[in-house]
Amino acid sequence: MAQTAPMEDQAARLALREDLARFDCRIAQPDDPPLFTRSPNSASQTTLWRWKDLEPLLERLGEQLTLDAGGQRRTLRLQNPGLPFGTTTTFWGSIQVILPGEIAGAHRHTANAFRFILKGSGATTTVNGERYTMNEGDLVLTPGMTWHDHEYHGETPMIWLDVLDISLMRSMHATFFEPGEKIQQEVSAVPDASWRKWGSGLMSPPGQAPRTADNPLLVYPHEVAQAALQAAAGLPPDPFDDVVLEYRNPLTGGPAMRTMGMRLQTLRPGMRGRARRHTGSKLYYVVRGEGATIVEGRTYEWSTGDFLTIQPWAWHEHLNRSSTGEATLFQVNDFPAMSVLGYYFEEERAEAAS
Repeated sequence: MAQTAPMEDQAARLALREDLARFDCRIAQPDDPPLFTRSPNSASQTTLWRWKDLEPLLERLGEQLTLDAGGQRRTLRLQNPGLPFGTTTTFWGSIQVILPGEIAGAHRHTANAFRFILKGSGATTTVNGERYTMNEGDLVLTPGMTWHDHEYHGETPMIWLDVLDISLMRSMHATFFEPGEKIQQEVSAVPDASWRKWGSGLMSPPGQAPRTADNPLLVYPHEVAQAALQAAAGLPPDPFDDVVLEYRNPLTGGPAMRTMGMRLQTLRPGMRGRARRHTGSKLYYVVRGEGATIVEGRTYEWSTGDFLTIQPWAWHEHLNRSSTGEATLFQVNDFPAMSVLGYYFEEERAEAAS
């Protein structure tokens, strides 16, 4: 419980400690950290990873590490310095490097995952028999317990962002992992069936929609997302994010994945968003352009290729100081999981009187 004053019975509590422990029981003790705090107090830290620092590290990984046929990938994890594990308290982001001619072998696991392609084009991913080509800017989903493998026959290394809700999965003690019997799975006769059925976002096969909350789509191509974002620029601006859209499940209209939400946004020249704070965590990738995010009074300047995660319940606001250039950000957050549990709360800072 929250402790605002010394316990009056602390001597008795200390005396009981050893006796209760023999029966695997305990009571609140004077030296316990607070069980409740007045507002969220996360060990996760706001952290900025700069592409100029990451790029040479990724080159070293490509030169020195190999792919493991058992499922180990060649990935550079974005480790939050305030946490023992992961990028945020619920998910981790890592940057995967795949070289020409390589195959990342088939496996499956409980954790939900997705790929956002950062550099290069032409690799293929196969998810439960459906095969898609991955190109720069594409979002590709790998829902939990789906078989998946990747293959690449390009000429230069290809790089993408992997995000998995591993931290959430581990906290719930729900970890399962299974390597494939073969390095690659069989490809279905119609390798892009889900896209053919649902990819237009406007039309789908007649009849009752499947009775499931699972997203039938596995891929969101860059050109489709970018066209939607450009069309949204004609709408009134969002006061916090300017032009922003969320990747959606075409069956339910909800987020693309059960536990993680993905968004794409544009900050136009001269834009300064209002400040807000919320529970949950998020990670930004700067697709292009430059700008800044002010978190609890500290300014984090970012540019193309950088990553930024923001501490939960921290006041933050975005700005684009450029008079000519737009900035585009890709965002992943844990808002779907927080919302379904009833733990998502948001607060906006009142605008200063003029």
